[in-house]
Amino acid sequence: MEKFDVHILGCGSALPTLRHNATSQVVNVREKLFMIDCGEGTQVHLRRSRLRFNRLNHIFISHLHGDHCFGLIGLVSTFCMLERTARLHVYAHPELERLLRPQLDFFCKGMPFDVVFHPIDPSRREVVYDDRSVSVETIPLRHRLPCCGFLFREKPALNHIRREMVDFYHVPVYMMNRIKNGEDFVTEDGTVIPNERLTFPAAPPRSYAYCSDTSYLPRIVEQIEGADLLFHEATFASDNEARAKQTQHSTAAQAARIAQAAKVKRLMIGHFSARYDDEKALLEEAQAIFPDTILADENLTVAVGGR
Repeated sequence: MEKFDVHILGCGSALPTLRHNATSQVVNVREKLFMIDCGEGTQVHLRRSRLRFNRLNHIFISHLHGDHCFGLIGLVSTFCMLERTARLHVYAHPELERLLRPQLDFFCKGMPFDVVFHPIDPSRREVVYDDRSVSVETIPLRHRLPCCGFLFREKPALNHIRREMVDFYHVPVYMMNRIKNGEDFVTEDGTVIPNERLTFPAAPPRSYAYCSDTSYLPRIVEQIEGADLLFHEATFASDNEARAKQTQHSTAAQAARIAQAAKVKRLMIGHFSARYDDEKALLEEAQAIFPDTILADENLTVAVGGR
């Protein structure tokens, strides 16, 4: 099965703590790296992850609160020192370019690569990235600033060749891609060999839903239904539900109810408030509603669709 992993670089909330880093994740889809959010210090945490910097070409920013984007200038500066030449694509609310461009011009003057900004409208559900491996679409959320999550959908893989059968029927090499794409094979005597005899289906495509800072929002259920992995913020426990509502965040129980309603396969909660020295209470609260829940943690890697 092709690689589809989520690497947690940081899962804390706005107030810095010694337990957690500011929010950032890296999604690895078939060895292409995509970053979601870039809190302060992300370039250090990325280096600790041992992920390959040169495979990271796309960064998605959910909203313009500092704990989700203060690390961008540091990351770009690090790329400059590493003599990067490939373009870096940033997908975010259009205000980010206005705010970040003067910093790039001042601190990264003469940098050897371009930073390309792609403005997105967090209030709209739309595909903002698409290639042969994966598409990324926005998930409109509700927060104190315009905010969206991101839904990564893996593209279906080609069928797998049954080696013993293509050898038995002497299928020529030039036909292999056509067979993988579903064609039947016709032998020299005109016999049609059905494709299902020559191949077996690839694993079903997987999906990862990232729901950043948001108040409890049941309308997202339809969009994320059936996701293999859902990351949903769980800043507070239910005894602080009033505070969650005031700050437009979610509780662990609310995150679990979203996972349950959407029939996702697995839930990961994060963006923990600094008031918790131990997130066990948050985990237990979520698991009481949605048992297949795990806690995000720095240096955790989760396989989408796996265990």
